[in-house]
Amino acid sequence: MSNTHLRTLSIEKIGGTSMSDYPVVRDNIVLYSNNPYNRVLVVSAYGGITDDLLEHKKTGQPGVFGLFAHNDSKSDWFIAFQKLGQKLNQINQTLFTDAQQLDKANGFINERIVKTKELLNHLQDLCSHGHFSLEEHLLTVRELLASIGEAHSAWNLSQLLQNEGVKTRFVDLTGWQADTKHSLDEVITENMKDIDFTKELAIVTGYAHCSENLMDTFDRGYSEMVFSRIAVLCNATEAVIHKEYHLSSADPRLVGETQAIPIGKTNYDIADQLANLGMEAIHPHAAKGLRQAKIALRIKNAFEPEHHGTLITDDYVSESPQVEIIAGMQRLIALEIFDQEMMGQQGRYEKILIDMSARLQCQVITKDFNANTITVFLNTSLKKAKRLATQLLEQLPTATLNTSRVSLVSVMGSDMRIKGLLAKSVQTLFTHDINIEAMHQNIRQVEMQFFVNEKDYEKTIKALHLNLIEIHDHGKAICEH
Repeated sequence: MSNTHLRTLSIEKIGGTSMSDYPVVRDNIVLYSNNPYNRVLVVSAYGGITDDLLEHKKTGQPGVFGLFAHNDSKSDWFIAFQKLGQKLNQINQTLFTDAQQLDKANGFINERIVKTKELLNHLQDLCSHGHFSLEEHLLTVRELLASIGEAHSAWNLSQLLQNEGVKTRFVDLTGWQADTKHSLDEVITENMKDIDFTKELAIVTGYAHCSENLMDTFDRGYSEMVFSRIAVLCNATEAVIHKEYHLSSADPRLVGETQAIPIGKTNYDIADQLANLGMEAIHPHAAKGLRQAKIALRIKNAFEPEHHGTLITDDYVSESPQVEIIAGMQRLIALEIFDQEMMGQQGRYEKILIDMSARLQCQVITKDFNANTITVFLNTSLKKAKRLATQLLEQLPTATLNTSRVSLVSVMGSDMRIKGLLAKSVQTLFTHDINIEAMHQNIRQVEMQFFVNEKDYEKTIKALHLNLIEIHDHGKAICEH
């Protein structure tokens, strides 16, 4: 990576939904500006492909990896892999009209599928003997399968753009048939060291095979880590994530397309709050690298290239205090521990609760406590919550536990030091006949959290958005730039 290109380079990540619409990627991202160069595109697999390879992100329905890991029947994962190969070839058929190019595209991905099948077959046979454990190899299998999706989309995009007259470079970070593992930084540097960004458009796989084992730590957030490290190592002027929607003041499906307002500027602090609610603008660890390197992150809607998008920086604070975002989580479980013996020992109780929640993979969104009560708000299944409650009672025999379903609605802004804002919010909910089960506001005043009954979730979002954001008539965006 030549020093002559420092501070003139845009590193851009394209999500799976956008990747599935090649004309949008071509016209709204690559060719939209006069010069397609001085940028790197880090691409995700086509929409739904990683779900087919691993498991469905929302429902948990097993893909090839899930079926292989369960080890019930060789035919199950093998058939799923066969169907996936056919699906990838069908995608190729929609993209390549030239028969020779189509054969080349199918040959590229089919080779990986065939060799991966052979490896999995061999591994399954090997682990059928008592001396070998399949469990020890599952992370490697998961990474191997995930890499297929990104290799497929990146190779295709590189070839398709060459047809448009763009000089591209396919950068394969998946370590396909690599003998050794290197650090992520070494993998990126080695594969990109001789690229002249002023004359070539680098198309990079969103998955990287490295010694850090990205999936072990970040699971499906691995592509954002790759994107972030490339931006830092290239000393990029800006990092851009192209999504299929704007980062907006609220979910347009809840408050309406015309009422939801794009956010023009925000900071990494608010990005973290959103990530805590499962609405990642970027994975927090990926954001950390950009933030420390003072690289601004822009979130763009791939379907509206003329809009400037959302600029996320380390130091942004709104010129005057205001509410910028209403977001939330509709299904949480409140687990309340009451114990008269807790007084003076809250720390011990809290440690037991947090450690056990982590062990059972029950995500703690937030918590509160007083002299003899601790309540944690969990993003987990009722089954896991009940298992947690049972194990807690074994550790805390004098305690009484209660669980209930709640929704969380969060009011956010880079500066919400507005006198009477809390009172206005509470009054808004009272006016709309919404009961507040619990609420939080910390001293930093960048977020207020309201816990309400599940049935009141959408009603709460709409009411707070109407009274705290819409009344200000922000126009095209909150803080245009």
